[in-house]
Amino acid sequence: MEIRENLRKIEEQIGEACRRVGRDEREVTLVAVSKTKPVDMLKSAYEAGARQFGENKVQELVSKIPQMPSDAKWHMIGHLQTNKVRQVTGKTALIHSADSIRLVREIEKESARQELVTDILLEVNAAREESKFGFFLEEVEEALCEIKNFPHVKVRGLMTIAPFVSCAEDNRGVFRKLYQFYVDIKSKNIDNVTMDILSMGMTGDFQVAIEEGATMVRVGTGIFGAR
Repeated sequence: MEIRENLRKIEEQIGEACRRVGRDEREVTLVAVSKTKPVDMLKSAYEAGARQFGENKVQELVSKIPQMPSDAKWHMIGHLQTNKVRQVTGKTALIHSADSIRLVREIEKESARQELVTDILLEVNAAREESKFGFFLEEVEEALCEIKNFPHVKVRGLMTIAPFVSCAEDNRGVFRKLYQFYVDIKSKNIDNVTMDILSMGMTGDFQVAIEEGATMVRVGTGIFGAR
């Protein structure tokens, strides 16, 4: 019951954040971050209406998929090593963590082998944290100009993992900067780049992220409880 109530509360908070800035809450997709959580908890979330699930370890993602209903959608949100690309290609709705050209090249190669197109987000290290993966803002456009030539990969937008802060307001500037950049890149109409997803905001700061333009938020603790 707790997961159902948590999910409803998060959905209400998404609605509140949207109303504060005059957005339609249907513009925001909630990804339930189910990493390290047992399948029975995922099933409870599914029964409460969740359909999008985020995992950050390949092994966990692959083992949970067959245990869940077939209409559950899977998001790879953790760092993806090139040697594990084969295991997730064709199984995810979206790979959020495309953090290097080398990785995207591997996704292209594997997607071509499987004769499919894989949707990805470029991970951006918007706050330039040494501990984080991803492209710096000034590297993104050049990367996109290379990726646009990959026929089996489609860039759907950008993702960032904002700094861990005790006050969500401290990340507002990071979210705002990435949103402005996202709008700027979108206006350039680069081939093979849609720019319709901006994945930013987690349990502690997703309302601020929505107020600043996020179209996808990744909430784990707020739904499933502390790990």
